[in-house]
Amino acid sequence: MTLPMVFRDPSLPARVRIHEVGPRDGLQNEKTAVPTAVKAEFVRRLAAAGLSTVEATSFVHPRWVPQLADAEELFPLVRELPVRLPVLVPNERGLDRALALGAREVAVFASATESFAKANLNRTVDEALEMFAPVVSRAVAAGLRVRGYLSMCFGDPWEGAVPVEQVVRVTKALAEMGCEELSLGDTIGVATPGHVGALLTALEAGGVPVSRLAVHFHDTYGQALSNTLAALRHGVTVVDASAGGLGGCPYAKSATGNLATEDLVWMLDGLGIETGVDLAALTATSGWMAEQLGRPSPSRTVRALSHKES
Repeated sequence: MTLPMVFRDPSLPARVRIHEVGPRDGLQNEKTAVPTAVKAEFVRRLAAAGLSTVEATSFVHPRWVPQLADAEELFPLVRELPVRLPVLVPNERGLDRALALGAREVAVFASATESFAKANLNRTVDEALEMFAPVVSRAVAAGLRVRGYLSMCFGDPWEGAVPVEQVVRVTKALAEMGCEELSLGDTIGVATPGHVGALLTALEAGGVPVSRLAVHFHDTYGQALSNTLAALRHGVTVVDASAGGLGGCPYAKSATGNLATEDLVWMLDGLGIETGVDLAALTATSGWMAEQLGRPSPSRTVRALSHKES
């Protein structure tokens, strides 16, 4: 592929690690469950396309996320792949299940707002942090990497604007708890580049270095790529994305799809930023997954490249 043309910006990171969330955050939002064999093949194809981190599944109780009820069946099918395979664990029971299957990385999922903490975890923000503390402590003691997700960092469907200092407080709590990496989520897609910069600046001033941060944008208002670029300019080098733009959030009805991994890779390729991802192989994988789901991919890059090939 000769496009996009590459124009390197020396002010941006030389390399970005993409944290692929399609198999977990993407598929958990599907109306019907995807067969376990298809999920496993999806993870394999994503790894083969060069994605070094693929979030495989979630050990949440099936009552809450029935689409991922097959975590015990799925994880053994992919755990020997030569990539990082983090899994989401909501509590100590989820951690027990992950440890029993040999998971090497886990993630916990907190909220910056009281309303979403109540909707998603049935707890206050501080009660949720108390619940996560022993999970993180045990995981770290067992030698696992732990990621902390923080939802509603830029806006909340019930509370509206979320004060930056509120996000800083909860992010710091997760960092002090032992989360190695902290993913800042724009769960309903309302962030703008200025807001992204302001939050990253405040976090750094609050003692959370950018080296520990990742960003997770949704494209509700078409701002995901511009927000990602703003984060890169502040030194962020880990970006969450979902192959084919799959996913949203089952507990926030205004949340639309995640940033599509292909759209992200197209932009990063054009900026001369290394990702290790083969865009053609990734596009083919997302096209294949769209066929399994019986609908077109929402990714603009997938649609453009698929149309070009046809």
